Amino acid sequence: MESQSALGRVWHTFPLKTGHSWLNCLLVFVPVSVILYLLHLSPLLIFAATALAIAPMAGVLGECTSSLAAYAGPSVGGLLNASLGNATEFIIALFALHDGHIKVVKASLSGSIIGNLLLVLGLSIVVGGAKRDFLRFSRATTSMHSTMLMIAVAGLVMPAVFNLTMYGELRHDSPALERLSLWTSAILILLYLANLLFVFWTHRELFNSVKQERALPELSRKQALIGLALSTVIIAGLSEILVSQIEPVTKALGMTELFVGVIVIAIIGNAAENSTAIIMAKRQKIDLAMTIATSSSTQIALLVAPVLVFLSVLMGHPMTLVFNGFEIAAIILSVLIVEMISADGETNWFEGAQLLAVYAIVAVAFWFVAE
Repeated sequence: MESQSALGRVWHTFPLKTGHSWLNCLLVFVPVSVILYLLHLSPLLIFAATALAIAPMAGVLGECTSSLAAYAGPSVGGLLNASLGNATEFIIALFALHDGHIKVVKASLSGSIIGNLLLVLGLSIVVGGAKRDFLRFSRATTSMHSTMLMIAVAGLVMPAVFNLTMYGELRHDSPALERLSLWTSAILILLYLANLLFVFWTHRELFNSVKQERALPELSRKQALIGLALSTVIIAGLSEILVSQIEPVTKALGMTELFVGVIVIAIIGNAAENSTAIIMAKRQKIDLAMTIATSSSTQIALLVAPVLVFLSVLMGHPMTLVFNGFEIAAIILSVLIVEMISADGETNWFEGAQLLAVYAIVAVAFWFVAE
């Protein structure tokens, strides 16, 4: 009994653990995936094990970030959460971009936006509304993010419209298109920075109720810093392994890189954050659940994607903001449907089920679409 309690104390103080018990169980796949990779076993096994390993490590990174944010105070802490909220997706995208998997990078970005708005929000509303007739929430946050996402949609649509107008077909190697993507990305980043100024300084009183619901830190500053550093390094290593298996896995399963990016990688990178939103909804904190889902999509569209456009030029694999037609259509539909559901400031489990149905339709469409 003494040895068990000692192990419990060690585990409790160890920085590499998530805030969710089911994700902690998946930590075993971290060494398993590395061993499978070193033994050069089946690419499918390596890909699956690495995917299962990244999910809990994303949770660790999120826990450490939240703890540091709590110590830093509401303004600085909010900025920290906003900056590192999609760190896992960003790391995976960097390695995919480095290896030239531009289609996968774009697909994972659009998949994260679609998944957060339809899958995560849908599950959150179903879980939260299972025992209540209606779930009521503040319109301030959801309205702001809906507007921001519509602006981001404009940023994604205009390069494609420019492409079709100038060349009559979808091209990705035009110098003019690359310059347009860079200028558009710069505007989106500036808008995201203005959004941070609005939320954390000039109008912070509108969002205080949501920010105050976040849990108190469970880690010390030292533990959080160590955990943040270790989780970032481990996620980087796992991302490299995951990306190296994309080509053989897609060939073996007959999947396209588009489907892998939009559905598989998007779910992997968002697993920890998704579970947090669902847990908050189960605790009847629907405002926080909706904030997590919508703010993550906003950050992907206005910060992560534009930053990757600039980094892609430095890496020698220029990426434009021209997305697949299916991706653009799915993002537009997702934003419009979420706006329709949240317009009256209340929702119910059936509207959550409707979001899940739309996500299923989108997933099936991406499975059958050819690149």
